[in-house]
Amino acid sequence: MGSDPPWDILQHEGTQFIGYGIDNAPDFHGHVNNPDLVVFFVGNQYMVVPELLEAFKEANPKYKRVFAETIPPGIEERQMESGALVVGNMIIDLKPDVITAGKGSIDEKDQKGMFSKTADYASNKLAIMVKKGNPSQIKDLKDLERPDVLVSMTNPEWEGIGARIIKAYENTAGKELADAIMIDKVGKSTTYLTTIHHRQTPMRIMYDQSDAGPVWYSEAFYHSKMTDHPIDIVTLEDDINVQAIYSAGQMKNAPNPNAAKAFMKFMVSQKAKDIYKKYGFTNVD
Repeated sequence: MGSDPPWDILQHEGTQFIGYGIDNAPDFHGHVNNPDLVVFFVGNQYMVVPELLEAFKEANPKYKRVFAETIPPGIEERQMESGALVVGNMIIDLKPDVITAGKGSIDEKDQKGMFSKTADYASNKLAIMVKKGNPSQIKDLKDLERPDVLVSMTNPEWEGIGARIIKAYENTAGKELADAIMIDKVGKSTTYLTTIHHRQTPMRIMYDQSDAGPVWYSEAFYHSKMTDHPIDIVTLEDDINVQAIYSAGQMKNAPNPNAAKAFMKFMVSQKAKDIYKKYGFTNVD
C-alpha cells in the first residue's frame, strides 16, 4: 500500500476516499464537473501537475476549477478521437483546451491545423530506474541485455518514450541490443512491456517484479530524490542519451479559450520553469 500511487496527494475539500488496488485514479487531477480549464498532459509529468496547477490558479484566481490528465499520450489521442475515456465504470467526455506532448507530436498536429498557438516549455533525457542500492549492478543500457535482469520497458505503441529508448539502445550497441531487449527478452518474459510506463515501472521495481527500467530522467529523479521510495537512478552518458522537448498546444476549438490562453502564457513563465526544474526537468529557452 505504501508504494501504491498516488504519490503526491493534495488535500482538497470534500470526502477523502482512496481504495488502494481497487478505487484509485492517480492520473486524473481536479474538477471533472464544469471545469474552467481542461489540460491533457504527457503522462510522465504527473509529479509536476499538482504544484503546477496550484501555482496557475494562484496566478489566475478566476480559473478555480481545473481538470488535468496525466495518461500516456497514445491513449489520450484515442480518447480525443473517440470523444470519451472509460476508466472502470466512469466516463470522461471532456474536450481539452490545451494538450502537451513531445515537440514532434505537437508540430505534426499543428500542421494539421489543430492549434491556435504552441509553445515549448521543458526538456528531458533518459535514465535507468533501479532498486535502492542497485543490487543488480546496472551500469548502462547494455546491462539490461543480461538474462538475469528483469526489465520494465514501455510499449512503443502507447508512448513516445519507447522509440527514444530503442534509439538509445541502438546508440549504445546497435540494433542487436535493441532486438535482444525488445524481441528476445520479451519472448522469454524477462522484458515486461508496460501500458502506463510512468506508474508501472516504479511499482514493478518496488514490488520486486522488475530489476530496472529505462525512463525519463525526471521520473527516476522524483522517486530517488524526492520520495522515500526504495529506488535509485543510473544516469546515461550524453553521447548515447536521447533528448526530448515538450510542447503545449492551445486547441483551436478550445471550450475555454480565455483560460487556455492564460495557461499557455503561464507555461512559459519563470514560475512554471522553476517548478519543472525542481522535479528534474530542464528548461528550454
